[in-house]
Amino acid sequence: MNADEKPAWPVPAVAAVIVEDGRILLVKRAAEPSKGKWSVPGGSVEWGESLVDALKREVHEETGLEIEVEKLAGVFDLIITEPPVTHHSSLITHHYIVVDYFAHRTGGILTPGDDAEDARWVPIEELDRYELSNHLRTRLRHMGVL
Repeated sequence: MNADEKPAWPVPAVAAVIVEDGRILLVKRAAEPSKGKWSVPGGSVEWGESLVDALKREVHEETGLEIEVEKLAGVFDLIITEPPVTHHSSLITHHYIVVDYFAHRTGGILTPGDDAEDARWVPIEELDRYELSNHLRTRLRHMGVL
């Protein structure tokens, strides 16, 4: 499949919700989907990779941090259309099934890399100052983070 082709099925993905001292770890996306918006670190699961291994790899690639994965935080569909509409399959640009996990930092130095323009610890009470990726605020509410 080349870069212009869309898969015929949803792509499995993982994301880490890491809260430390009233701050949440966010990355500014450097690539689509949600380029330029802030989100929790994560990405697609590679062939033959477990969800936990994918999460550890993605967090390290995007932030330079090592993590320990804790419990499942939630599972959701991320369906993005262009232009934004609902349920018209020919306009869907991305469809991920995202598995969110709570995690905690075990090492490393926070350094944005890979698909992240920036990475930082954001005080939870300051999240309104950031342009978050689609559905992140709703996901965080469902997880009890907000």
